[in-house]
Formats: sequence, structure tokens, C-alpha cells
Amino acid sequence: MTQAVQTLRWVDGALEMIDQRVLPARFDYVRYTNAAEVADGIRLMVVRGAPAIGCAAAYGVALEAMALLHGGREAFVSGLERAFEVLAASRPTAVNLFWALQRMRAIWRINQQRAQSEIAAILLAQAHEISVEDVRINRAMGAHGAALLTDGARVLTHCNAGALATAGHGTALGVIRSAVEAGKRISVIADETRPFLQGARLTAWEMVQEGIPVTLITDNMAGHLMRCGEVDAVIVGTDRVAANGDVANKIGTYMVAVLAQRHAIPFYVACPLSTIDLTLAHGDAIPIEERAAAEVTGFRDCQWAAQGVQVRNPAFDVTPAELVTALITEKGVVRQPNRENIARLFGA
Repeated sequence: MTQAVQTLRWVDGALEMIDQRVLPARFDYVRYTNAAEVADGIRLMVVRGAPAIGCAAAYGVALEAMALLHGGREAFVSGLERAFEVLAASRPTAVNLFWALQRMRAIWRINQQRAQSEIAAILLAQAHEISVEDVRINRAMGAHGAALLTDGARVLTHCNAGALATAGHGTALGVIRSAVEAGKRISVIADETRPFLQGARLTAWEMVQEGIPVTLITDNMAGHLMRCGEVDAVIVGTDRVAANGDVANKIGTYMVAVLAQRHAIPFYVACPLSTIDLTLAHGDAIPIEERAAAEVTGFRDCQWAAQGVQVRNPAFDVTPAELVTALITEKGVVRQPNRENIARLFGA
């Protein structure tokens, strides 16, 4: 199965990213030439999904190095430091952002005595490698996860953890793609995922593009379908996993996990190792982003809530590890994720 779209692409010395705010009504690429622009693209959700955010941030560092080439050494160094800061401040929950920036900073430190043009080239090569590596990791996860799905499985997913959330193939949807490539008949049930509608706008669009059967439901229909025996498995992605296996993902995931446990349906989380944050002991320590009220009170030009109403808009929630049947990683499937089982993934 060939990938229908490139979420991020390098074209003529600039980064181009699909504008995920306007899909599926329009298919546009937005062009970026420096770190501040990329940070805005992340903050405004032109690009979203933890792995894709990490890739974008890596390219943001490389772009800034290229933009600073014609200044002096001092301006180059201070400009790069500012680039790391502005990118790190773009969104707080997805740990891949900080993982990618740490990786780029390590390359910068090792090579900081080189000529500026060499540093820029090395940073760009590293950004390319992070992007290629992400697809490779997603493919490995997909292969491990596909073995968990039976032929004919009806898989519910929440938010979008597909090619649009990564450099390609996807995490949760990557498992589904790999199962289909293996010849299994898989159908998808996509929660619409209020309030930004990533399931309705993005997951459904990806599946339709590739001819994988998909049914769209509102978020509050999941329990009914589970009770009626119409869901065989749940697979979601994640923006950060704590050392004990607690999982932060798009708001509403916790609710789906509780329903899955109530109905004895396996709840899987597709999770590259770069999304596991061993520095956080448990999920309560994961920072939860609060986004603008306008995302809840309406959509684009349509306002449906009463003017002046108070709004809460947490973008993520935390699912306790005991509700997770297994983590699907590039190193294999981790059943009953806990501190010890996760530590083994890192050789600890």
C-alpha cells in the first residue's frame, strides 16, 4: 500500500506541511523558512500528532541555522538558542517535541566548532534522518500491532494517529494499515473527536483515501456500539507515556478506555519509544494543554454556544496504565504496561 500523502516534505530549501486545519475541505501545503514560523505552525495545529510535531521541530532548528548563515558567529549561536526556546514553547504535552529538540541540540553541541555552513548541513541531515526514522519505526509498530488484530476486526480509534500525525504510515492507523497490507479485512470506527474533530476530518479522510472501510460516530456513541457488540478492539496513539505506563492522549481517550474495560474489549496504545517519558513517574505529572474557548463554542464561522459562557478546553487526558491492555512499540508489544515492563524496553 503506497502512502497517499506526505505530511511534511522538504522542497527547494524549505519545509512544507499539510494544513490540517482545513482538511478535508481543502488540501493545502504551508511553507516554512525559519523556527518561529514552524513554532506557529505547531501551535496553531497546522501540524499535530506527537511524532509529526517532533519532526517539524527538528526541521525548524535546521531552517533557523540556514537562515542565520550570512550573519556573524555570535548571531548564529544566539539565533540557534532562540530557535530551540521558541520551538520548545509551542506546545507542552507531546514529549516528541522535546525529544527531537534534545536530539538536535546534541548534534549542534558536538559540531559547534565547525563552519556555520557545515553545521546547517549537519542539522538538516539530522532532521531528514528523524523523519525517515519515524516512518521506519511506524512500520515496525504496525507489524507488531497487526498480529493482535483478527481477520474481520472492527477497530475503534479516537483522534487521528495516522500518517497525518507522523512522518508517514502512522501509529494507531499504522497498525491498521499493516493489518490490511497483511491481507486482513479490517474496518475502522472513528470517533469524531471533539472539539477539533480530528477523527471526523482527518482519520476518516485518510481511510477513505486508501479504501479502508470506515464508519464515523460521535464521541458519545462509543459506549452504545460496544454494548451492542460492534467493537472488537480499540487502538489509539499517544502524546506522552509516563514511566509507570499512564498514557496522555487526546481528550476523551480516558472515557473510551473505561468503556473498553467495562465491555472486555482490548485497549491498545501504539507508542514509539520516543513518546515514553521516563522522567515522569506517573500520568499526573504530564502537563495538560488548555486551548482556546473558541474551539469549543463553535467551528470556523459557525458559533453554536451562548455568548459569554465559561468554557474548559483541556486538549488531553490521562488514561491510567491499568486500563491499557498493551503498548505497541517498535520493539514489540508490552502487555500490562508498568514501570518494570517499560524499563525493559530501554534495557534498564
